[in-house]
Amino acid sequence: MQSYMLSCCSTADLTKEQFRERNIAWLCFHYFLDGKEYTDDLGESLSFDTFYKAIADGADTRTSQVNAEEYLAHFTPYLEQGLDVFHVCLSSGLSGTINSARIAAEQAMEQFPERKVVVVDSLAASAGFGLLMDTLAGLRDEGKSMEELKTFVEENRLRLRHWFFTTDLSTFIRGGRVSKTSGFVGTLLGICPLLDMDQGGHLTPREKVRSKKKVIARIVEKMTEEAVDGTDYSGKCFISHSACPEDAEAVAALVREKFPKLSGEIIINSIGTTIGSHTGPGTVALFYWSKEKRI
Repeated sequence: MQSYMLSCCSTADLTKEQFRERNIAWLCFHYFLDGKEYTDDLGESLSFDTFYKAIADGADTRTSQVNAEEYLAHFTPYLEQGLDVFHVCLSSGLSGTINSARIAAEQAMEQFPERKVVVVDSLAASAGFGLLMDTLAGLRDEGKSMEELKTFVEENRLRLRHWFFTTDLSTFIRGGRVSKTSGFVGTLLGICPLLDMDQGGHLTPREKVRSKKKVIARIVEKMTEEAVDGTDYSGKCFISHSACPEDAEAVAALVREKFPKLSGEIIINSIGTTIGSHTGPGTVALFYWSKEKRI
């Protein structure tokens, strides 16, 4: 039994049951829906269906990162119990929250000089972040120390692949990530952008695929090209989606067909309200471990 608490942000997009089953503490982000502030509490205070319907109906969304005081309040109970804390943050390429976490870690160790708080950058998001946390929980359960976990994250986080596609460009248009003209043409032609996470942890457009059927095939093709052991991949595969479970299931079905050794290790979750504030509905993401580091 390790004498530290494994911790992360709610943006790992695991369910409350999954966090508890893996003994991972989580700290909730915040978001605003039409000016009203909510906690990104894994769909409890506002269901994912209600959230994504509001966006589809034109609601305005924005997010708010966790501040240093909130991190300190999150770390403190574990330190008071005599535990150290190993906290993994949402990608620094998407949020500056890691800076607040590091400030809080310094303050915490001043208050509890006999304890240690380690903060690391996941360079990951959504259930890709969740897959990393699930892997770290397994290493902790094997008896690995915080220093060994830190080394693992730093050496392997760029092998964690994130591929996203969207069939609904409206939120990208409203957020200015796609121009109105390009969005109109893309919608007319049925263009589904395919994006991934680069080495800096930024979500980066890679391809424009015409039709949902083709983009589903393409995202799984990416996995066949990149996954550890190719189609013999037997590790876990996570999928997340924003109010389009049928599309997520279609991706999962094709993954099972292409990767027979997975043995059912495909976990499908909703994209949470923080990440979903920027993707909107109609997004599916596929996460797995690759043999090469992303670029």
